[in-house]
Amino acid sequence: MRKVIVNEFVSLDGVAQAPGGEDEDTSGGFANGGWSMQYMDEPAMSSVLGAINEAGAYLLGRRTYEIFASYWPNAPEEEQVIAEPLNTKPKHVASRTLSGPLDWQNSTVLAGDVADAVAALKQEDGGDIHVIGSLNLLRTLLEHDLVDEFRLMIDPVVLGGGKRLFPDDGTMRPFRLVDNQVTTTGAILATYGRAES
Repeated sequence: MRKVIVNEFVSLDGVAQAPGGEDEDTSGGFANGGWSMQYMDEPAMSSVLGAINEAGAYLLGRRTYEIFASYWPNAPEEEQVIAEPLNTKPKHVASRTLSGPLDWQNSTVLAGDVADAVAALKQEDGGDIHVIGSLNLLRTLLEHDLVDEFRLMIDPVVLGGGKRLFPDDGTMRPFRLVDNQVTTTGAILATYGRAES
């Protein structure tokens, strides 16, 4: 069975909103976009690139899909090492407003109930399914117990507000540390798998 692996940048206070760019997501008045990039050293970049290359497919929410689809198909030559797998591998998009066919190559909108569609994807043959960003989608995946692994870059910064990585829903979800590394910038690269029951 394929795993659903969530790849996220997160601050010490649990914020995962707009780590990559100033204008990535300013909803709610968020003014700290791009906060994670100052911590992106060689080990962190190697981890990010490894996850992108390892993915058998990507699972994206509508907002993340639209951000990626507007950038990666026309990314500059120096970013092709990231753009090539993102552009060529299958992308499954969870959206209530988009309908197919989608413009970005190898992208399809999940049909029907998102949780059921993702559960079905997990049963298919192929490499693991990687989630990038997509915080609203992540809440649905957690609610339906569909996340098998988290790969987090925990940055040494407190943002004081913004969209949180995990829902405040009172549900305990145990995971276990599988791997970790401290980067030269003080960020922690941590992989958490499902806790054994």
